[in-house]
Amino acid sequence: MKVKVNDNVLVITGKYKGKQGKVLKTYPDDKKVIVEGVNIVHKHEKARRANDTSKIVTEEAPIDVSNVEVVCDACGKATRVGHTVIDGKKVRVCKKCGASLDKAYVKKVKQAAAAEEEAPKKRTRKRSKKAEETAAAPETAPEGDKE
Repeated sequence: MKVKVNDNVLVITGKYKGKQGKVLKTYPDDKKVIVEGVNIVHKHEKARRANDTSKIVTEEAPIDVSNVEVVCDACGKATRVGHTVIDGKKVRVCKKCGASLDKAYVKKVKQAAAAEEEAPKKRTRKRSKKAEETAAAPETAPEGDKE
């Protein structure tokens, strides 16, 4: 299944066609997902104790994963999911713009790029620089001091 929890998806068929929502839960064995605000059903709850009241509860029911498409964060379009290997890890990518759909991987890449930019330049003092230069140059003894 190419849809994961917390993905933004667009419903492409059925009563809720065109509605977007976040994936709350996935059922990979049944190939179904629960999307926030989509496929709302009413359930009747019976009072179980003397002081409880019966009520009608609304909740989201699962829909088939083939009825949804993942929405890319970068381009904002519903897209099919492709796969690419980046740094030895298989990553989900948008087929339209090529951006990564795995939020954890995107966050890791951004943090690495920010760390490289923010890394301060290594400063060296003039004294230590001169000391390194003199240590690197071979010392020669004057020729008159030979015994």
